Amino acid sequence: MPRLFLAPVFAVAALLTMSSEAKQEPSPADYARAQIENLPEDDIWWTKNGETMLWSFKNLHTIFPTVTLHRKGAVKELETSIDEDIGSIYIPTNAGNMQLNSFLDSDESTAISVLILHKGKIVFERYPRMKPHEKPVHWSVTKVLVSSLVSILESEEKVNVEHTIERYIPELSGSDFKGVKIKNILDMATGLKCPEEYVDKSACYYVYSSAIGDGYWNERSPNNPYEYVSKLKVGKYVEQGKEYDYSGINTFVLGWLVERVTGLQLHEAASEMIWSKIGAEADASFFAPRYGVPVIHGGLLARPRDLARFGLLFTPSHNVVSELPIITEKHIRRLLYQGRPELLANQKNLPEGAKHNAYQWDFVFEDGTLYKGGWAGQGIMVNPVHDYVFVWNSYFKDKDESETKLTPIMFQVAKSLIRENK
Repeated sequence: MPRLFLAPVFAVAALLTMSSEAKQEPSPADYARAQIENLPEDDIWWTKNGETMLWSFKNLHTIFPTVTLHRKGAVKELETSIDEDIGSIYIPTNAGNMQLNSFLDSDESTAISVLILHKGKIVFERYPRMKPHEKPVHWSVTKVLVSSLVSILESEEKVNVEHTIERYIPELSGSDFKGVKIKNILDMATGLKCPEEYVDKSACYYVYSSAIGDGYWNERSPNNPYEYVSKLKVGKYVEQGKEYDYSGINTFVLGWLVERVTGLQLHEAASEMIWSKIGAEADASFFAPRYGVPVIHGGLLARPRDLARFGLLFTPSHNVVSELPIITEKHIRRLLYQGRPELLANQKNLPEGAKHNAYQWDFVFEDGTLYKGGWAGQGIMVNPVHDYVFVWNSYFKDKDESETKLTPIMFQVAKSLIRENK
């Protein structure tokens, strides 16, 4: 009799408990586990958009091994002088015109962070979908960190960009990179048939990216990106130095060059040559999914403020973070005035005012802005002429990528501010 009576009581109690638990938010540990379990098993992790992508972009250190870019010394504080007018700038969105602040917080936006510095001071700072201490992945913005290391070695006369790459990396003598000048690798003008490819898993670039851990790896994929690139035989579609053709495999070769010349792994060189010298708030890192090899072409995880500190090295306010110039005035003049506009002649739908590309920077604009973008809506813009730094990060909302893209918004804001401060 007691068993017949108690069983329904326990059942009701269990239901009440379940009902109560159902209303509770998952714990941070459970939420993290759910996001990782939600990653695809038959494809690469970054093919999952929406909430999972947002979480992944901020938590790659939870999913993958990382290697560290070490900071050193006292933090070089960034003075804050917020310009309230910036948040009131009206910008066009898919849902109509909105003020910038309203847009960033709206469902129309996938902005993770936006940071603007003028004359070394923070004039705008918003973190609509992250905490300031988090370190989102900045994807291809990483490329200008790598090219900056090359420029430092160039200023120290340890690298001559007119030389062909096999002079420094003899292993490439057996590949299609043989005979390619370093300056053409820097400017994405190698002429090799290895353009950026994210879908066709048999394509040259995707095979490389799977080897380094940024693409989907299976048992048929190469196990070592250095070995794969040293044997690369894809042919050329045009003579080197004639046309711009974007490919992260070029950045990998530049990273290998830095490693060979310095005797350090890329993240160690970046630590020693840049990150330890800018008064960073925190260590940064590269995600390194396979055998501790950093994803050289796009693996930087860093606080937005620290990425902005890096950007300041290209401005007259470099002394806010470094008393001695790390990026030389000669290199900045080269970026601004010595590009090769003919390389972009084959490109369609160039942004207004873009005049050339240089040293992994996607575009250099007539108003003096240097721009480097990242795959899913990340970016850094530096204007050495008007002393601005812009850093932003976002993600893809859904399969149709229906959000209003952040990068064109940042272009508009930058033009507005630079026009006002001329």
